[in-house]
Amino acid sequence: MINHESQNQPTEYDSPWKEILKTYFKDFLAFFLPEAHDNIDWRHPCEFLDKELDRITREAESGNRRVDLLVKVWLPDGDELWVLIHVEVQGSRDPDFAERMFTCQYRAFDLCKRPVVSLAILADEESGWRPSSFGYQRWGSRINFQFSAVKLLDYLPRLELLESSTNPFAIVTLAHLTGKQTRNQPEERFQQKIRITRMLYGRGFSRQQIVDLFRFIDWLLNLPEELDNQFWVHLSNFEENKKMPYITSVERIGHKRGLEEGMLAGMQLGKEEGIQIGEQIGEQKGRQEEAASMLLKQMRRKFGQTPDWVSERVTTANLEQIEGWSDNFVFANSVDEVFAS
Repeated sequence: MINHESQNQPTEYDSPWKEILKTYFKDFLAFFLPEAHDNIDWRHPCEFLDKELDRITREAESGNRRVDLLVKVWLPDGDELWVLIHVEVQGSRDPDFAERMFTCQYRAFDLCKRPVVSLAILADEESGWRPSSFGYQRWGSRINFQFSAVKLLDYLPRLELLESSTNPFAIVTLAHLTGKQTRNQPEERFQQKIRITRMLYGRGFSRQQIVDLFRFIDWLLNLPEELDNQFWVHLSNFEENKKMPYITSVERIGHKRGLEEGMLAGMQLGKEEGIQIGEQIGEQKGRQEEAASMLLKQMRRKFGQTPDWVSERVTTANLEQIEGWSDNFVFANSVDEVFAS
């Protein structure tokens, strides 16, 4: 679980968006660009072109120029296509945004000599700002670049759609909009966080999907410490009644639990020594949780969605086991080979 000290601190949106995009890219296209989703041959795993992306953004570097995702997909006729995704989360109008989209698009085309599809997700709060093209003309020369753009604010009148959809990005969009609407309203955010989290359990999501989506929700709907503690008590009771301890069994391990265990030890060994033990336990569990999360992400990117038992086994393993499986992963051609002894 991410520990937020204050709801008034600036929320970093880029990291959770990038993580959820990579993990559920197919669902992302199905929700925001269904025409593309329906014309991709998903039998071929998509490939995230991080090195190429670094080169494009480095060469196009100017001010806040940034592209979030570059993905190679395959078409039914066997041809390859590059998809350029940019998530724009700033809260004000950017007069250079369309030009930045154009610059990154033509640099991607120049790099691969393949068609490039550009999509912008506008997650800002200015309803009148809707860039979707860049162009100029002079003396018979003309440039007219059009790109797809989705404005998340447009979903505000369609919250029922978000609340009934089984696509993970309906939850992602709902959480993002709720985070914007409840800024500096901790009590309202507390209630909405409970409501959105409870939605996860009736959508047919797998255990891993519920955990992944909750991490996004938890990041965007951060709460003050007192309300955060109340939230976890509520969630623990809810999961216990549902007999589905998905989030509480995974997310609340780590430093806090280790410190609590150390405090219990302190009852016998003395408070100071107990806290020291708790810190050591917390540090160990923190490394274990980080290693487990990284391995699961790598496996999903390489092999696609993994069975629920994979998450169960990795998250309950000790650090030594996880490190061994991570070594196996490098040369593994299947999920089973990762766990081979």
